[in-house]
Amino acid sequence: MKGIRGVSGLAITALALSHFRSHLDTRLAFDGRPVAIVGPNGAGKTNILEAISLLSPGRGMRRAASDELSRKPEAIGWKISARVFGLTGEHEVETWAEGTEARQTRIDGKAATQVALGRILRVLWLIPAMDRLWIEAAEGRRRFLDRMTLSFTPDHAEAVISYEKAMRDRNRLLKDQVRDAHWYTALETRMAEAGLAITANRKGALARVAAAQAGAETSFPQSELSLMNPEGDPSDLAVALAEGRRRDMAAGRTLVGPHRADLAAVYSAKGVAAEQCSTGEQKALLISLILANARALAADLGRAPVLLLDEVAAHLDADRRAAMYDEICALGAQAMMTGTEAGLFDSLGDRAQSFAVVEEGGLSRVIE
Repeated sequence: MKGIRGVSGLAITALALSHFRSHLDTRLAFDGRPVAIVGPNGAGKTNILEAISLLSPGRGMRRAASDELSRKPEAIGWKISARVFGLTGEHEVETWAEGTEARQTRIDGKAATQVALGRILRVLWLIPAMDRLWIEAAEGRRRFLDRMTLSFTPDHAEAVISYEKAMRDRNRLLKDQVRDAHWYTALETRMAEAGLAITANRKGALARVAAAQAGAETSFPQSELSLMNPEGDPSDLAVALAEGRRRDMAAGRTLVGPHRADLAAVYSAKGVAAEQCSTGEQKALLISLILANARALAADLGRAPVLLLDEVAAHLDADRRAAMYDEICALGAQAMMTGTEAGLFDSLGDRAQSFAVVEEGGLSRVIE
């Protein structure tokens, strides 16, 4: 897909934020190039990236509840509108919530599900909260893996939702000490079916990223990724669930299944587990994975995804920053990047658009 300054990646060309976080009424126009968003901490830079992340399935890069997104003190709701060049052409996308009501989505004026967003646009992100990914609990790594998987297989979200709903119902039975097998069978069958799809999707995503890392010309370290499970991967999850009811009842929760999986990474050149690497090496591994994910999507889809990189440049020396920008531009990716100093983006030159964000009286104002 070409037409925006010859850029071939997926792209957002217009973005409007209404009563979203610190933005009362912000309107931005993009031309497909990478975007540098500069401003002091607290000015509202990251809020722009968060809004874009909500143009993909899920709760966005901060995983905020809908009512947390509404500008205070009004708290009347919020709205994000965007024009995007997506996988199926140009689209008008809107997502919003009124007051405390649930989030809604429209594509080209028609009501749509969040899963449908993943069928027209693919968005990847890296934010400071992910810096501790390799040393914190497995839940964050599963979330990271599932975002990666979702970028390749938008329907993965439906399998996860189905599995988690059935598991919640099963856990309720366990906590209530229900022993009648008939109450469990249907739920465990549904969990097994969805769980099989979840594991297959995750392994497929890891294989694609591994292939994208192999032989890639990159300044960032490669990693070996694997899917781990403390209970192993049962050949028949339904049987394992049935056999584990007594143990699960004692624990009050389900102890086997893909919800217990973990993502393991090894720094390939050193043969060192990611959690044992230095802080700088862990950050470099994350950047490498995001770039590999983007390369794999570009190979699969024929166009690169939109990248959201929050305060990433500040953690890199000048040479590695320049190398990252070169890789992004070589991909043809529209990368939205934030930083506190304009000098962080000097090596991009006219390959990027630049915006400044300032905070005035609690409101964010954007200057091109």
